[in-house]
Amino acid sequence: MTDTSSRRPRLALFDLDHTLLPLDSDYEWGEFTIRLGWCDRTEFGRRNDAFYADYQAGTLDVLDYVRFATEAVRRQGPEASRAAHAQFMQQVIAPAIRPEALALLRSHRDAGDEVVIITATNEFVTGPIAQALGVQHLLAVELQRDASGWITGEVQGVPSMREGKVQRMNDWLQARGWGWSDVETTFYSDSLNDVPLLEKVDHPVATNPDPRLRALAQQRGWRILDLFPSNP
Repeated sequence: MTDTSSRRPRLALFDLDHTLLPLDSDYEWGEFTIRLGWCDRTEFGRRNDAFYADYQAGTLDVLDYVRFATEAVRRQGPEASRAAHAQFMQQVIAPAIRPEALALLRSHRDAGDEVVIITATNEFVTGPIAQALGVQHLLAVELQRDASGWITGEVQGVPSMREGKVQRMNDWLQARGWGWSDVETTFYSDSLNDVPLLEKVDHPVATNPDPRLRALAQQRGWRILDLFPSNP
């Protein structure tokens, strides 16, 4: 019998925060808006820290968080928000794009793999980051828009978080006429939140894993990749 597995299209799936970036872009965007004076440092900082702790614990209410996280940009409006995001990219994200991450992405592209970023951070924050990383396909939390095309604070469709990442990938595959068995999949993630997708793919890679994911990866025999052996 001929082995046809190597002929399947190969997909390299990546979480973003603490996987391709040595930071959490959602959290850092919140901190950036504080520095801009868009938010009260004490109250916003307290809530931002609490939501981040919930995310790390796997208990985040993503709908509640998106309302909170987009409040400042909704209030400031499209023009000011996009200008601020360009500044955020220059001051926070560009210095955090590490050569190790770019080399990993390049190795998959050079091998002919389709590269996809799938992240629980919303599209407003992550769209320019994916572009800066040279990744065309981004599955992020999609934001509902009003009649003018601006953000309402609500989530559109299934949030790409925990089991939602599996659903979003299902939809992405089906849109291309594929099922999971039609493709060979690798997924890189740092977080226990991503166990549902790590369990679904052919090649799970615990990348810069938090202690709980590292322990699980060791137990399951998953590959462990410390892409950032030391943070900047």
